[in-house]
Amino acid sequence: MKYLLLIAAAIIVGLTSMAQHVQISKEELIALTPEWKGERFPDGRPKVPDDIIRRMKSVSVEEAWATMKNAGYGYQVADDWKTINPDSVLVGRAVTATFMPGRPDVWAAIDSLGKKEGRRAQNVWAVETLVPGDVYVADQFGAKRNGPTIGDNVGSAIYARTGNGIVYDGAIRDLEGLKEIGNFTSFYTSYDPSYHNPGAGAARDLTTMIVGINHPTRIRTVTVMPGDVVLGKMGVVVFIPPQLAERVVKTSEIVRLRDQFGHQRLREGKYTAGQIDARWSDEIERDFSKWLNDHINELPVGKAQIQEYLKDRTW
Repeated sequence: MKYLLLIAAAIIVGLTSMAQHVQISKEELIALTPEWKGERFPDGRPKVPDDIIRRMKSVSVEEAWATMKNAGYGYQVADDWKTINPDSVLVGRAVTATFMPGRPDVWAAIDSLGKKEGRRAQNVWAVETLVPGDVYVADQFGAKRNGPTIGDNVGSAIYARTGNGIVYDGAIRDLEGLKEIGNFTSFYTSYDPSYHNPGAGAARDLTTMIVGINHPTRIRTVTVMPGDVVLGKMGVVVFIPPQLAERVVKTSEIVRLRDQFGHQRLREGKYTAGQIDARWSDEIERDFSKWLNDHINELPVGKAQIQEYLKDRTW
C-alpha cells in the first residue's frame, strides 16, 4: 500500500511539473537570457525599450543581419512567408508558443491541469498572456489540415491585446476575416479552411497540443527566445536578441546617414564611386563628421542620436 501511495505521489508531482513547464517560470526565463541587463516584464521576459522598438521599423533586413552576424548570430532570419498587410512592417517583442502533434494521453494530461488553473482552449493559453507591443510567435510545426489554431476570432483577440500581428509557422483559417482586422500585419505558412480539434473526444482528429509558452522555440531554422525583437518586412522575419537590439538600431541609423552623405557627395562629384565604396579615408571621415554637424537639425535621425555618434566615433 505504501508503495502504491509513493507511485501516486510521483505521478502527481510529475503532472504538476508538466503544468509548470508548459509556461516557463520567471526564474528559468531569467536564467536563459543572462546577457539581457535591462528591464523585464513581471514574467521575466526581456523588455527592450519602446524607443528602440519604434526605431527598429526603419532597419533593413540586411542591416539587422549584418550586425547580428558580426556578433556571432548568423541564423536569425526566416523567409518565404505568406503575409497579411504585406506593405506594413511588423515590430514587437516576441511571446513564444510551441505546439506539437496531438497525442490523446498527453493532450488530456496537459488540458486537465490547465483547467485546474482556469484555462480553457489550449490554442489561446499563450494569447491570454499577451500585452501591448507583443508579437505572437508560434511554432505550429507547419500543421495544415485540421491544424489551424488562429482564425478571425483568435486573431481579433491577439490584435486587441497587442495592436500587432503574428509570426505563425502553420496554417491559418478565416483569411478574409483576418484581413479586415486593420493593421494585423502577419506572417504565416499556409491557409486551410479546417480547424484544430479543441478536445480529445475525437482522438483521430486531434492534431495539435500546446507544450510550451515562452520557452525557446524554433521558427523554420531560427531559435527564437521570448523577448526577442521581431522585425518582419517584405516576406522576411528577423528575430533580434534583446541584448543586440540597440546595437542593430544604432548601426542601421549610421549606415543610412553614411549612405545619404555618400550619395550626395557622388552627385556633387567630390568623390569617386571607388572612394565611397571602399573603406573611407580619414579625409572622407572628417568630411562626414562635418556634414553631420552641419545638417544635425535636418536629418531623419534625432539630434541626440547624432551627437552620441559624433561623441563615440564607433564607426
